[in-house]
Amino acid sequence: MACPEHPGSPGWTAPVTQCAAKTKQEAPTTDPDLPSPGPRERSGAHPSPSANSSMTTRELQEYWKKEKCRWKHVKLLFEIASARIEEGKVSRFVMYQIVVIQTGSFDSNKAVLDRRYSDFERLHKSLLKTFREEMEDVAFPRKRLTGNFSEEMICERKLALKEYLGLLYALRCVRRSREFADFLTRPELREAFGCLRAGQYARALELLVRVVPLQEKLTAHCPTAAVPALCAMLVCHRDLERPAEAFAAGERALRCLQARESHRYYAPLLDAMIRLAYVLGKDFVSLQGRLEESQLRKPTHRGFTLKELTVREYLS
Repeated sequence: MACPEHPGSPGWTAPVTQCAAKTKQEAPTTDPDLPSPGPRERSGAHPSPSANSSMTTRELQEYWKKEKCRWKHVKLLFEIASARIEEGKVSRFVMYQIVVIQTGSFDSNKAVLDRRYSDFERLHKSLLKTFREEMEDVAFPRKRLTGNFSEEMICERKLALKEYLGLLYALRCVRRSREFADFLTRPELREAFGCLRAGQYARALELLVRVVPLQEKLTAHCPTAAVPALCAMLVCHRDLERPAEAFAAGERALRCLQARESHRYYAPLLDAMIRLAYVLGKDFVSLQGRLEESQLRKPTHRGFTLKELTVREYLS
């Protein structure tokens, strides 16, 4: 999936080894499934070595060993926790509750979401358009003409859908795809942004707090994907007169925009953060300097405010 400007691996390659044909200035190889370390942030993070680095091969190996730990691939586990029969406008249907947790450690931000069989079916058809060859061994639970609401059938389908999600996630191209991320996050994000547009900031935050951690895990290879949702959190907190929480959400968004000053959210976000920092008595001068530097490199006329940008997301 190409890194989106807006919204919706397995381990590392072998460590660098010294070779007689190569000099100590050679840059190490990184895993394409992990984010490339960007230039040093103004917060004081260590700079990444360049092609002209004076670091020895041993030092380079130690550097990338630390980076490997920092950008360790996020592994997710999918469970179908429960299922319930609901009455629709036309007919009945079964709603499946999906729980997504990060493996390897206690996950305080597990995601809980509801999806119908028809949602899974649409996902499968969409993925087949792009990844038919890669998914030739992925079996989708078949639709039944009768017996769909029997306890036995529902239990059987719960297990089948859990296995199906696991098989999809095992495919690198699928787990990094826009279709897979949208299936797991888009309904909640659309509702959250709809609430923001309606001025229902508390409800919008309730949804965003649930879905943003999952979106960040699914798009770790492309952090900018979560920027609109994080900025929406800032806007909601700010309009609810919670400047400290708004500033914290903005800091998360700025980290996602590291070395991406051309991103459409960069300048509006910095402008909002400057105002929040001033209110909170924080250092707003450095933020102002970053904004001025960005505008010197790429002069622009007055664009949208952060709120004007966020209310335009997820309209379709």
